Amino acid sequence: MRNAMLFFAAICLMALAACSEKGAKENVVNDFRIKRGTNLSHWLSQSEERGEARKAHIQEDDFERLEQLGFDFVRIPIDEVQFWDEQGNKLPEAWDLLTNALKLAQKHHLRAIVDLHIIRSHYFNAVNEGGDKANTLFTSEKAQEDLINLWYQLSDALKGFSNDSVAYEFMNEPVADEHEQWNKLVAKVHAALRKVEPQRTLVIGSNRWQGYETMKYLRVPENDKNIILSFHYYNPMILTHYGAWWTPIGKYTGKVNYPGILVSQSDYDAAPDSIKPLLDAYTQQEWNVDKIREDFKDAIEVAKKYNLQLFCGEWGVYEPVDRELAYRWTKDMLSVFDEFNIAWTTWCYDADFGFWDQKKNDYKDKPLVDLLMTAKGLE
Repeated sequence: MRNAMLFFAAICLMALAACSEKGAKENVVNDFRIKRGTNLSHWLSQSEERGEARKAHIQEDDFERLEQLGFDFVRIPIDEVQFWDEQGNKLPEAWDLLTNALKLAQKHHLRAIVDLHIIRSHYFNAVNEGGDKANTLFTSEKAQEDLINLWYQLSDALKGFSNDSVAYEFMNEPVADEHEQWNKLVAKVHAALRKVEPQRTLVIGSNRWQGYETMKYLRVPENDKNIILSFHYYNPMILTHYGAWWTPIGKYTGKVNYPGILVSQSDYDAAPDSIKPLLDAYTQQEWNVDKIREDFKDAIEVAKKYNLQLFCGEWGVYEPVDRELAYRWTKDMLSVFDEFNIAWTTWCYDADFGFWDQKKNDYKDKPLVDLLMTAKGLE
């Protein structure tokens, strides 16, 4: 009897130890620490390139360059239409390019965030482009289940990569009518991914284009330390998107100032009446480093509340914008990032907000990348 009791006690202790080990493992915080990076945009997302052109677009020398410059991670936007056809079948070439990119990033000591940028049921700029770009994600149960299924397939292909080297951003710039619609979807996708990958770092942003101003409405999944909170920042749009065809403010052709009052009264008076309502805010508010710091306040507070890393996943200036204005704004952004230990990825590496020219195989804005790389690193 005594031996039987000792055996039973030993079994209980082993079971408790196993449960304790399992719990400890699930609560381990990954070493997915990030500081400064860039988006490899318009490659596996928002691009019509296929075949050899797409294969040649991003190669090992790009990862080597980013490592040598001092970047420590990349964000890789991907689109559903590049990875699955309309029947849901995988398109092998894009999958091969993504997995190879993650291997190259790892080889060159760059962590990577895989960002599901555009899906068939949701496009962040549908409000401006209309047409067949209508969003159904937040009103369709099937669309939400389809999103989860996309991530199950991505997880199956990518789960072999270390939790310390690859993270998932399960949707870019959600645009739900109600914040709670996005919160419910966050909870649903988070729970689904945690069933298959309990440890993977997940990047989660807030509703309405991942806005800094809506971060306070985000319900963050509780007791999960492997989450990074993300926001995007392009303010003031009249500066960062000056001349951009895809946004209404891009129609303004008058002078812009920075820092200070962005549009003078005389420039406002000279503007077409059709766009004057868009300019009102820029004739009153002073824009400078203090304004940026104030805008970041809510996002910083939410990250502190949950003790999670904060990350600005997109920020940058459209290529045609006056470079001196662009550099002044960039310096102020970097100053606030450094002050509050906010990680960042510029938008972007080589497209129309970028610093590298793939066709010329040379820098198209070397002063910009020099500015980025002389910024104080995060502690």
